[in-house]
Amino acid sequence: MARKPLTEPRKTASQERSRATVDALIDATARILVKEGFDKASTNRIAEVAGVSVGSLYQYFPGKEALVAAVVERHQQEIMQTFREGVAGILAQPLEKAIRQIVAVAVKAHRVDPKLHHVVAEQIPRVGKLEKLATFNSENYTLFRTYLESHRHELRVDDLELATFVCVTSIEALTHNAVLHYSKAFPDETMEALVDESARLVTGYLKAS
Repeated sequence: MARKPLTEPRKTASQERSRATVDALIDATARILVKEGFDKASTNRIAEVAGVSVGSLYQYFPGKEALVAAVVERHQQEIMQTFREGVAGILAQPLEKAIRQIVAVAVKAHRVDPKLHHVVAEQIPRVGKLEKLATFNSENYTLFRTYLESHRHELRVDDLELATFVCVTSIEALTHNAVLHYSKAFPDETMEALVDESARLVTGYLKAS
């Protein structure tokens, strides 16, 4: 049976010089993923682009999968920061406004380095640490579930766990495909219309008549 690739770093960089080396390796990996694709991101190629020796690379990472995992983790952190900032204070908002804001923030989150996001979503094998990566993670899911609980009196749905799954999955699918596969076909005004229509769809599912 094939061994699963190692996706954890060997050690954490603690000194400024070693952190600079690790950052250079992660930056190089990201550039190669965008320009050349996952299959071309060998450790030799990454070290070359980063301007460090392969030996230095292996001091911190066991292989390219661990470097790719570091790239994706950093990308996820950037997405989550965008999402946190975009939905701050949302619990106090009425249903229609809150849902539209969530959809708009989801579009914005997918636009964080969209070329890298496309590679992350479409090319990278889901192995080891990479199996758990998603744009809408447990923090987003919990936030949406908490919002529904606090606005239960506005809703027609009874099973909030199921409703959260339906809404989060629908928003993710719509925004992911719009940004990553149709961004060139959708001008800004069309994307705004997509946000409106998506919000109307989700709100219609949730709201009591």
